[in-house]
Amino acid sequence: MSTCGRHAVTVIAFVGSVFSPYYAWSGRQDPDDHVAINVALYSADQPRWAMTERGRASLVRSRHAFQVGPSSLRWDDTGGLTLDFDEVALPFPGAGWLPGRIRGTIRLVPRGVTDTVFDVDDKGAHRWWPIAPAAKIDVALAQGGPSWRGHGYLDSNWGVEPLETGFRRWDWARGRLADGRTAILYDASCRSGTRRELALCIARDGTVEHRALPVARTLGRGTWGVERFMHADAEGDARLIRALEDGPFYTRAIVESRIWDEPVTAMHETFSGDRFARSLVKAMLPFRMPRRSGRR
Repeated sequence: MSTCGRHAVTVIAFVGSVFSPYYAWSGRQDPDDHVAINVALYSADQPRWAMTERGRASLVRSRHAFQVGPSSLRWDDTGGLTLDFDEVALPFPGAGWLPGRIRGTIRLVPRGVTDTVFDVDDKGAHRWWPIAPAAKIDVALAQGGPSWRGHGYLDSNWGVEPLETGFRRWDWARGRLADGRTAILYDASCRSGTRRELALCIARDGTVEHRALPVARTLGRGTWGVERFMHADAEGDARLIRALEDGPFYTRAIVESRIWDEPVTAMHETFSGDRFARSLVKAMLPFRMPRRSGRR
């Protein structure tokens, strides 16, 4: 994830896509046959969103590279991560309704790397590694929007069961603090009825400090009724600045808050496992997540 003023981008590489209805309907037997590289460009003028699922014939991966059809991620000798992408993207409401191509390169260079992996549920079935809490990012688009530079973030999640099996919901946020530090907040309600909370203050060199999680403050409900919470020191300190995604089970937004006596602008997400578990919701997903056969 990355932001810079009027622009933001998220990239997610999926193997056995947790949000894939095709993977769910297949019985989740072959994760390599359900892969995708999701690219979301949130320019103020024309946001674009691409997530085409492909099968194992389109997958090539090694220790340092991951390719799905025309798009790929690779680590280089300087410690940078480069994404080259060429995808058909769907527009957002208000930005026109015709699909369009997005093509370009995104390069992320971590400022520091952490060495700690966290359980985000109550039984160790879902794990999370905040690899690079802070990074430099360069977005160079050949087609589909403006080019820009900003600050970014890199993490990894993996699990051994569907998300909706482990979680009723979660709220997550990542923002920059003073002196190059990063705040990351995880507040998860597990299906078992327990709650998992993580509040991390991470230094530039990747050193992780655990802190108290501020109180959850409501950000209101999205268009589809998903209730969103951001943590803040005091009532009124959490404000939604810009909605990026607003769906029936997932929202993403830029928010402002005050945590640990510091102002912070953060990328925020809410996931509703209760909503995602519904068959009707999964049946809607192919309109945003088409599946393509063959190598391309």
